[in-house]
Amino acid sequence: MNFCTNCGGTTAEKIPLGDHQVRRICTQCSYIHYVNPKVICGALALWENKVLLCRRAIEPRYGLWTLPAGYMELFETMEQGAARETREEAEAEVEIQQLYCMYNIPRIGQIYVLFKADLIEGKFGAGEETIESRLFAEDEIPWNDLAFPSVERTLRHYFADRKTGSFSNHLETLGTRLDHTG
Repeated sequence: MNFCTNCGGTTAEKIPLGDHQVRRICTQCSYIHYVNPKVICGALALWENKVLLCRRAIEPRYGLWTLPAGYMELFETMEQGAARETREEAEAEVEIQQLYCMYNIPRIGQIYVLFKADLIEGKFGAGEETIESRLFAEDEIPWNDLAFPSVERTLRHYFADRKTGSFSNHLETLGTRLDHTG
């Protein structure tokens, strides 16, 4: 970012007083331009012991399966973001039940927040970013064709938790040596 979004002046890289990170700072109005992680919100939408997955019609990971999820928008809650993304990608309405999985992905500056949700009336379709949507039983999951490690981890947590009947929150960091799935 070479120009300030606040006043249009030029920016320079500096460490602001009291900070420890290099930031872009306007040389005219001193506005500090922070670059922070993006929040991804999504839903593990369930219907009659099956999971709703969407086959991606966009990059990255075109053609692979994912949970309906996407960037949180300004002025919405994480729950609203998860429901909106499910509506946009799978043409489905959900009732959010609980915060289920959170993933730190520092190497790409993202935080994934996935909610366990009930698919209302079992209805779904395919939005503009989706080739197709389907409900999958555990033995039907296309494990080798999942788009992201967060999707695989969430599904593995869900099927393990379903066996015990206890659905606790899961917090993990992905994309590091601590992540055994990549």
